[in-house]
Amino acid sequence: MASVRFDNVTKKFGEFVAVANFNIEIRDKEFLVLLGPSGCGKTTTMRMVAGLEEATSGDIYIDADRVNDVLPKYRDVAMVFQSYALYPHLTVEDNIGYPLKIRKVPPEEYTRRVAEVARRVELETMLKRLPKELSGGQRQRVALARAIVRTPRVFLMDEPLSNLDAKLRTQMRAELKHLQHELQVTTIYVTHDQIEAMTLAHRVAVMNKGVIEQLGTPREIYNDPRTLFVAGFIGSPSMNLIPGEVKDGVFASAGLRVGGAGPFNIPRAVLGVRPEDIHVASAEDPDTNLVAPIYSVELTGENTLVSLQLGGQLLAVRADKNFSGQIDQRVAVRIARDRMFLFDAETERRVDIQSNS
Repeated sequence: MASVRFDNVTKKFGEFVAVANFNIEIRDKEFLVLLGPSGCGKTTTMRMVAGLEEATSGDIYIDADRVNDVLPKYRDVAMVFQSYALYPHLTVEDNIGYPLKIRKVPPEEYTRRVAEVARRVELETMLKRLPKELSGGQRQRVALARAIVRTPRVFLMDEPLSNLDAKLRTQMRAELKHLQHELQVTTIYVTHDQIEAMTLAHRVAVMNKGVIEQLGTPREIYNDPRTLFVAGFIGSPSMNLIPGEVKDGVFASAGLRVGGAGPFNIPRAVLGVRPEDIHVASAEDPDTNLVAPIYSVELTGENTLVSLQLGGQLLAVRADKNFSGQIDQRVAVRIARDRMFLFDAETERRVDIQSNS
């Protein structure tokens, strides 16, 4: 297999900088997810690995080989696109085996490898069908099989699940995770869907405006966001980000006061707290931080998502599934102080308060 390394890589389109001074090493057999909004540079980064885009400056390595000037067909990478890109006139078998055909693989080996890969993705009974006879999930599995059959050094996947419905995405996520574990191939996966990133990745690189905001395991990214962008991008629903000020270690905003903000005075601060770290309390509770009216109540099955009106914004609270509050009813809540985050609104960097709380 292979590792992939970027050394000070920059990619420009005219004066626009799509990727800036990019440095990262994707380890051998690792599943790395490039996560970020549209236009953040994640697909451009992946296309530079494939050779479909040329780096403006810096070096890209696959193992010890510098590949900047190596043609795409000689880089030994396989790419799975957002669109299935199947040949409509070819059967499933012929679509899967097409990379082997153009490499003139002997017939016996061709048949063996196609059958083996079809079994891995549960398509062995559909080899004689045309793409139009398949469901969306089956077509995506054909596209995956076509990449797998080559046994490349690196898999590159560009939002391969975005065209599927929610149920199929969940199923395909599990299949992708199992396949990568089974095949042990270095994989770079591009997505804007943070659920995909959290469930699939060994590590996640959260990108914004062409740079990596934070690199870490899904657990690290979720539990230890280093910037306002990462805090707001990761999580469903996302972290509550409440603007206010810190004076003598107390955060204050419209109707909200929370102590334990460290020995700081920050005139423009943002308090970050996840919905599951805000608890419905009684109005008599001395640790109550806020009493506010309910804006909406949404039962999600395992719990209830309650939105409270806080000044000009909504505060998301994850309550028990049996919560029965009504719209406009006033509810008291308590914030878990050991699970709140404080950000400087000027720098958008996190202020470390946990050791001081």
